[in-house]
Amino acid sequence: MMVKHIVMWKIQGVNGQSKEETAQEIKRTLEDLNGKIEGLIHLEVGIDFLQSDASYDVVLYSELANKEALDFYQNHPLHVKAATEVVKPAATSRIVVDYEM
Repeated sequence: MMVKHIVMWKIQGVNGQSKEETAQEIKRTLEDLNGKIEGLIHLEVGIDFLQSDASYDVVLYSELANKEALDFYQNHPLHVKAATEVVKPAATSRIVVDYEM
C-alpha cells in the first residue's frame, strides 16, 4: 500500500538568514530529493503564507511506494544529510503523520 508521509515544522532563521530565506532553503533542499531515492514517488514542500499563531511555517508532503520505502527514505544518506544540516538546525517544533492509502 502507498504511504503518505507529512511533516510540518515551525522554524527560525539560521546562519544569518531570515526565517523566509531559511524556509526557501528547506524547500529547495528537500525537493531536490525527488528522483534520487528509490521508493520516493513524489515530494513537495509548501511554505505557509498566512503566518497565524496556529500556523506551521513549512510542510513536507510525500508519497512513497510502501512502508519499506518510507523506512528506506528516512535512513537514506541524502535524507539524513538534508535533515541534519538544513532542517533540524532551523526547526523549533515538528509534527508528523504517516498513513497508508
